[in-house]
Amino acid sequence: MPDPRARRLIVNADDFGRSHSINEAVIRAHREGILTSTSLMVNEPAGDEAVKLANENPKLGVGLHLTLLCGHSALPPEKIPGLVNPRGEFSENPVGAGFRYFFNRSLREPLRAEIHAQFARFHATGLPLDHVNGHLHLHLHPVVFGILMEDAEKLGIRRMRFTRDCFARSRRMAHGRWFYRASHALIYKWLSQRACKPLRQHGIKHTQITFGLLQNARVDEEYILKLLPELPPGDSELYSHPSLDEFKHEFDALVSPRVKEQINQLGIELIRYQDL
Repeated sequence: MPDPRARRLIVNADDFGRSHSINEAVIRAHREGILTSTSLMVNEPAGDEAVKLANENPKLGVGLHLTLLCGHSALPPEKIPGLVNPRGEFSENPVGAGFRYFFNRSLREPLRAEIHAQFARFHATGLPLDHVNGHLHLHLHPVVFGILMEDAEKLGIRRMRFTRDCFARSRRMAHGRWFYRASHALIYKWLSQRACKPLRQHGIKHTQITFGLLQNARVDEEYILKLLPELPPGDSELYSHPSLDEFKHEFDALVSPRVKEQINQLGIELIRYQDL
């Protein structure tokens, strides 16, 4: 058992497989920096390349980034009526889709079928399933989360992202965008609280907190350097979106010599979900 006083940190990159730029950033951040795990979008254009790169880097934990918004489906449109357009694309409107998934009961079985198809596609890669989370955190949407818990054993879910961040710490480490950060902190708190008991009942492991949720693609070097000294005892996750184009500042932060030096000085242990 790990020392409860020790500080252990999963450093995760979402959107692996979405583009070549993201794939390159993830692998370089793992080889050259502090990245320990990543979440794979199995239906996106660079997914096959991502799987090849993951097999070449076996120490990188790879989980499923379940995609039910702003992406492509595993199943053809005719098999999941109401979920995607004729090109197999999910809605780009997270709020609208979230309400539809909640109130339209006819979508529940198509959602279940698509969720199972994405898990099957992940398992077909042969990669060990390090963890599960959702694109735009939709894995904790009440309907989606209910399906995941009902079918957890079939799907092989053992570890999952716990979407709770600390607004008080966030206020000390970053400025601006107060409405966005306060509103999202409340939403994540509600979702994570209702998830606690089912996760415990199913023996699904998770960290106690996920940092970066309130940064909205602003997990830069300054933020990480402020975060590391405040990291609580126990297991935490730092969530990020590195790429070599759109979010290069996040890639730069993950390979920063200053960040690596501070982690060593503070005695923080870098882990994957499978190490929980």
